[in-house]
Amino acid sequence: MELKVLGCSGGVGGQLRTTTLLIDEDIVIDAGTGLGDLNLQAMSCIRHIFLTHSHLDHITSIPFLVDTMFDNIKEPIIIHGLAATIDALKKHIFNNIIWPDFSRLPDSEHPVMQYQVMELGETIELNNRKIEMIEVNHIVPGVGYHVESETGTFAFSGDTTTNDTFWDALNKHDKLDLLIVESAFANKDIELCHLSGHYCAELLGPDLAKLNHKPEVYISHNKPGAEGLIFGECQKAILTHTIHPLSSGQSFTI
Repeated sequence: MELKVLGCSGGVGGQLRTTTLLIDEDIVIDAGTGLGDLNLQAMSCIRHIFLTHSHLDHITSIPFLVDTMFDNIKEPIIIHGLAATIDALKKHIFNNIIWPDFSRLPDSEHPVMQYQVMELGETIELNNRKIEMIEVNHIVPGVGYHVESETGTFAFSGDTTTNDTFWDALNKHDKLDLLIVESAFANKDIELCHLSGHYCAELLGPDLAKLNHKPEVYISHNKPGAEGLIFGECQKAILTHTIHPLSSGQSFTI
């Protein structure tokens, strides 16, 4: 299983891209601004998009993807997410006001995009890859994902703050090779973390200690300009695992 990080920043500017993880050629977890760096051939291979939540930095490229590839989509691109996330897309994006309703184009019988609601704890299997949806704690309904193939496993927290659900779910698995977890803010903004549903090092350290596995851990979703400060604070706060900064363009064979 190949994992490529197309975007992992908490904002944009220069080479920064928002959250987009490409699995092999056909699956994307979140569709932030990083998706736009793919060429047309690569875009044409995407068949499934798994969303962690409805915030703009995680969904922004879906409208442009389906519009750009409209004439070349032979079967619908499936958008997977919580019911609340799917409802937000229908009401606020694909509503024929902000963007056309591509779930009914070119017609309702042959759309280029389809929604598929997932339930918390549900696992979908796609060509020997199992994608499990796990509840997390964000300001809007949010999830992380555990992804397993015949060769390895990884997990992605999505946007979250202190919780037990994500860590308990990961501990139920036999192993975990790679973990991507957010730490959006510096410790000085811990109150903002509580209000907005994000981690800082002071909150992430105790939560990561709940994880029984010892994967390589990569820190994502830092606010632009504060990356060095945030990672330095994570190094001091996280004593149970080896951590690394995550950047766009990194690839992993799992």
